[in-house]
Amino acid sequence: MISGSVKLEYVKCPRALITEEPLDSRRIAGILDVGKVYPARVTPYYFSLVKEMDDPVWRQCIPDRRELDDDHQSPDPLSEASLSPVPGFIRRYPDRGVLIVSNRCPVYCRFCMRKRHVGGESGTPSGDSVEAALRFIAATPSIRDVILSGGDPLMLDDSSLAGILERIRSISHVSVIRIGTRVPVTFPERITTELCDMLKRFHPVYVNTHFNHSAEITAESSKACALLADAGIPVGNQSVLLRGVNDSPEAMKELVTSLLGIRVRPYYLHHMDMVRGTSHFRTSVESGLEIIRGLRGHCSGLAVPQYVIDLPGGKGKVPILPDAAERRGDNLLLTTFRGERILYPATPPE
Repeated sequence: MISGSVKLEYVKCPRALITEEPLDSRRIAGILDVGKVYPARVTPYYFSLVKEMDDPVWRQCIPDRRELDDDHQSPDPLSEASLSPVPGFIRRYPDRGVLIVSNRCPVYCRFCMRKRHVGGESGTPSGDSVEAALRFIAATPSIRDVILSGGDPLMLDDSSLAGILERIRSISHVSVIRIGTRVPVTFPERITTELCDMLKRFHPVYVNTHFNHSAEITAESSKACALLADAGIPVGNQSVLLRGVNDSPEAMKELVTSLLGIRVRPYYLHHMDMVRGTSHFRTSVESGLEIIRGLRGHCSGLAVPQYVIDLPGGKGKVPILPDAAERRGDNLLLTTFRGERILYPATPPE
């Protein structure tokens, strides 16, 4: 149970994955093999959005044997471990940081940036680690913006989440609280009136959710976002550019314009991080630039997200605009917010 009468259930992967085309034994074996290394979990609601094998929703939630073929990328490309002054708090920027409050999600996305932790026993936040992180935030006056992340913070019950929010709101120098969650997309029934009434007590609270394809915008997910918006909570969206999911101007335009229709503001389009087990999702940077080029002037400026690369080593996000990046052979030369010049591979390995 998550909150009140909201109950979280799962499709039992992989044998209950029933589509119009039955899975062959090799496909099932591959799903099982991947699940031993990278856990699989899907809610019945999210799985109901699958229309056929290998469609955009399937690719995001069902294990793929190619996850095991990728051993050349890093399990922690953003160096989160080395940027954690205390366990459970990641600080890359001077005035803000990420508080890890859960390592569970309703759906274990196959492209997850924290694939090394989510769903496993390693990295499970304890009460002690959350407490230590809160003490660090309280003792660091330069931190004014705290982002709750995980896993998914909304996997906590209302009471536990309220307790953490109360502690953060009691710290005078923290002015903004953000919650990063995919729950409106994958488990929309979790967004209840009771949850929203609780969140309202801690304004200013911002929610960033994570729609990647227009097929995820349904009556249920729209209602979840409406409940948040009606509670005075600004809702933004952070998409990831994923090969075979949303890597065309047409797919992205349909997504971002539909998001505005449910009162969700497109915020970021992330270039896929170089996370071990996810290389089959990576596209070229040029494909991302082509998407932004296809959005600018062809739909409202409100609908155009920032296309960003989160640089390896925890160097931070760099926005990329068409015709603005400096090309150096197969690399881009990018400048961080600190003025560092970093070479970034523009094309994924074959």
